[in-house]
Amino acid sequence: MEVKTSLLDNMIGVGDMVLLEPLSEDSFLDNLKKRFDHSEIYTYIGSVVISMNPYRSLPIYTPEKVEEYRNRNFYELSPHIYALADEAYRSLRDQDKDQCILITGESGAGKTEASKLVMSYVAAVCGKGHEVNKVKEQLLQSNPVLEAFGNAKTVRNDNSSRFGKYMDIEFDFKGDPLGGVISNYLLEKSRVVKQPRGERNFHVFYQLLSGASDDTLRKLKLDRDFSKYNYLSLDSAAVNGLDDAANFRTVRNAMQIVGFMEDEVQSVLELVAAVLKLGNIEFKPESRCNGTDESRVKDKNDLKEMCELLGIEQSVLERAFSYRTVEAKMEKVSTTLNVAQAYYARDALAKNLYSRLFSWLVTRINESIQAQTKARHKVMGVLDIYGFEIFENGDNSFEQFIINYCNEKLQQIFIELTLREEQEEYVREGIEWTNIEYFNNAIICDLIENNQNGILAMLDEECLRPGTVTDETFLDKLNTICADHQHFESRLNKNSKFLNDHSLPHNCFRIQHYAGKVLYRVEGFVDKNNDLLYRDLSQAMYKANHSLIKQLFPEGNPAKVNLKRPPTAGFQFRASVGTLMRNLQTKNPNYIRCIKPNDKKASHIFTDSLVCHQVRYLGLMENVRVRRAGYAFRQPYEPCLERYKMLCKRTWPHWKGPARDGVEVLMADLQIPAEEIAYGRSKIFIRNPRTLFFLEEKRKQCLQDLATLIQKIYRGWKCRTHFLLMKKSQIVVAAWYRRYAQQKKYRNIKSATTVVQSYTRGWQARKLLRELKYQKRCEEAVTTIAAFWHGTQVRREYRKFFRANAGKKIYDFTIQRIIQKYFLGLKSNMPSMSPIDKKWPARPYSFLDGVHTELRKIFHHWRCKKYRDQFTEEKKAVYEEKLEASEIFKGKKALYPSSVSQPFKGDYLEISKNPKYQKLNSAVDEKVLLADVVNKINRANGKGTPRIFLLTKKNFVLADQKTGQVKASIPLPDVTSVSVSTQKDGFFALKLKEGSASAVKGDFLLSSEHLIEIITKLHRIGATAADREKLKVDISDEFLVQFKQDKVCVKFIQSSPKNGNSVSCKRKNNRLLEVSVPTSP
Repeated sequence: MEVKTSLLDNMIGVGDMVLLEPLSEDSFLDNLKKRFDHSEIYTYIGSVVISMNPYRSLPIYTPEKVEEYRNRNFYELSPHIYALADEAYRSLRDQDKDQCILITGESGAGKTEASKLVMSYVAAVCGKGHEVNKVKEQLLQSNPVLEAFGNAKTVRNDNSSRFGKYMDIEFDFKGDPLGGVISNYLLEKSRVVKQPRGERNFHVFYQLLSGASDDTLRKLKLDRDFSKYNYLSLDSAAVNGLDDAANFRTVRNAMQIVGFMEDEVQSVLELVAAVLKLGNIEFKPESRCNGTDESRVKDKNDLKEMCELLGIEQSVLERAFSYRTVEAKMEKVSTTLNVAQAYYARDALAKNLYSRLFSWLVTRINESIQAQTKARHKVMGVLDIYGFEIFENGDNSFEQFIINYCNEKLQQIFIELTLREEQEEYVREGIEWTNIEYFNNAIICDLIENNQNGILAMLDEECLRPGTVTDETFLDKLNTICADHQHFESRLNKNSKFLNDHSLPHNCFRIQHYAGKVLYRVEGFVDKNNDLLYRDLSQAMYKANHSLIKQLFPEGNPAKVNLKRPPTAGFQFRASVGTLMRNLQTKNPNYIRCIKPNDKKASHIFTDSLVCHQVRYLGLMENVRVRRAGYAFRQPYEPCLERYKMLCKRTWPHWKGPARDGVEVLMADLQIPAEEIAYGRSKIFIRNPRTLFFLEEKRKQCLQDLATLIQKIYRGWKCRTHFLLMKKSQIVVAAWYRRYAQQKKYRNIKSATTVVQSYTRGWQARKLLRELKYQKRCEEAVTTIAAFWHGTQVRREYRKFFRANAGKKIYDFTIQRIIQKYFLGLKSNMPSMSPIDKKWPARPYSFLDGVHTELRKIFHHWRCKKYRDQFTEEKKAVYEEKLEASEIFKGKKALYPSSVSQPFKGDYLEISKNPKYQKLNSAVDEKVLLADVVNKINRANGKGTPRIFLLTKKNFVLADQKTGQVKASIPLPDVTSVSVSTQKDGFFALKLKEGSASAVKGDFLLSSEHLIEIITKLHRIGATAADREKLKVDISDEFLVQFKQDKVCVKFIQSSPKNGNSVSCKRKNNRLLEVSVPTSP
């Protein structure tokens, strides 16, 4: 079951100012301060939300909070901006009422953040889906773009909105967002050219210079150094907690999400760069021949770069800064501009260029986010606009005047809509409506906007009239026309009571606004209202080749010259405010009043005077009085009965019947005076907050009694449950203990029985053992006696025979002992298991010679067998080859002894692994048994040529060492014999079978360092093959070799070491090759 809560539960101070008792300005401020100190930054005035800027992050905007306030009654939970956003969204979705949320407050009070929170909440609770999410993302991402171009750092706020924004979010019948439309009001474009001390220009300038890539800045002809641009203030260029580079990346991403094309983004950045370049253009005076002064550009580099960015001819723009053309009917008059006028024209161009760019951005965003369908949409408007502005030093100018005019209109519509809402609710509930007295600020609005004698009308009239027009002439006009107005004050008007008011300077006037008196300085009113841009500059801009400039300056088109004076800034703003008011009056209003607690932008600081000032000009006390003029509190019957039913025995715990009847019974039982309450159709109305607090106090006391009762019943139930559980546990424990005791007793009895049985059996066994031992001893005694007796009889009988054979027995015994000792000695002195170990123990006696020699042979054969058993198949094959080599060459070839210690490796070239011989390896189909480099002896000169020698089971192959090309492949059956010398050389001749195809070129005379291994493997292959004869090996120092048709004798001779240590082969004649082998030293 869901637990119902209320605004009145766990309340810090008073959550709704309508219930504040007593109501005064001091109690109002104390309540705000008390809630602010406990991080309760939201407070209600009826359906109005007061929001205090905490200047720190609070954990009250989580997704869990969104779900907590979703689809909940406005007064059901503690005050929160989510409650207002949910109320507005549900009214729009379920009741088909267009809504508007008006967010007001001075700079730094948190208006922008409040609008973001409202939009993010609506985005979180509305429907899902790809298209819906896309629309929501575009609506939310429009904020970073507009903040970058429309917000700036001020002394009051690091992210102050310098324009008013009204966004209409359009929804379909399900409550899913379809799109939106944004309207902007009065961008503070004067900030582009000049900023007060401690403030910055618009964010986008700093973001561009900090976050753009070097390549982008190079294309825009910009430098990262802020000090190089006159339009950027340096004392506040860096702001703590503001990362301009990261924000620039955010803005670029947001523009992409909203729908800006890449070329559009580049065009916008080019215009921003052009504004910075424009501020660096400086002028110098130059005298003409007629004595007049004209202006000239000092350094044309910035002008050139700006013209390149915008695609304007430099001479055209330079002339526009030096001359002004005035057209009157059919005449054109060109006048020169002095330096001051040139600077004015430059700044006017910069302000117009930036403000028109901002308006284009808003239009472009609207094109992306507007709803695509033409059907009727539900609309929720969010207004984030500047609050009432009063500068303490009296430096209030034209901007503050029209801002305060806008707030007067908002206050007027606020009072009207609040009263209308109250009256509609009273009529809807059937409660009698009584007129409420309140201050109507329509007289102040009329003073400002009256078409005949209003201040804005007179300012326009003064700007348009011929002759000399100054701020002083405008003030004189005000003093003449508005002198008798009760809300207008000036020291120079006809009213004599202000003549000696020294708090009112001569060049100022004062207006009594609903929020208090505001002193305005007239300096700059006329110029700011005119907001003139010379036609020459407009036409120069129109001639640009840039894609955006022609759209921003349509009046520069020579084909559409309009001699009519453009509307003034005041006229445009008044028309925009009128349109806004008409728009707001068609919607159900919801209000968020933002308050700044201190000027230090610090948390936990509450400045009473500052908050009091804002409470006054926001008209919050007036709002409370209007809400309390009738009935201060109202609530539907069902939640009222649910909350207070425990105060009456007849309604507690359940009321069976209509909720209204239950509430009437409840109020009658509590003896609430009839004049304090009224019963509507669906709600009960309570006139005085004291009555509500009386109900809350009674409820609190009753809840304590109920809590005590619940605790008593709970404790009794808990004790009974505990007792029953203990009783049950005691029975279980007792049963288990009895079982355990009986099991233990049984084990003890069983153990004792086993011990008794073991002792009994032991005694019986020992008794039987004693009897058996006694019987055995008796038998042994009898046997011993019988043996001795028989021995005596035998010895008597055979004594004579024993003496005759004693010598032979002693001799046999002695020989037996000698042989036994010999074997034991041989066992302890056995030689090692190595087959080449020739040691053997000496024989002790000569009669053991035969046995000694035979045992030595047996042992040697046995250890040889053991040694052979350790060999692997590969090792056996190697030793078999070595054995075969010994049979062939031992004692016949002088080279053999040196080869015994060298293992037969076979593949000396690693032909299968070496990539150099990959081609050769693939040409040989069989497994290679031997691969080596040999020298093929040339019969012509006796010199050797390196060749690769490959031996397989069927062939031997000779190949070129460098290229790997096969030179000869000879089948082994064609080899009949091998001839070698007896010397230490490596020469050998492979003789081929006569008549075979291989013998065409004759035999092969080769030389190799591995002669023994090659001939052994050839001989072994021939011996194992069943289809051919065993290879014959001839060992001789002189043999014949067949070379083609001739037979050549190869003769080996020994030479002295003086002739060299290498074997040499020389041709002696056509029939003789002589091989010289050096003798060993």
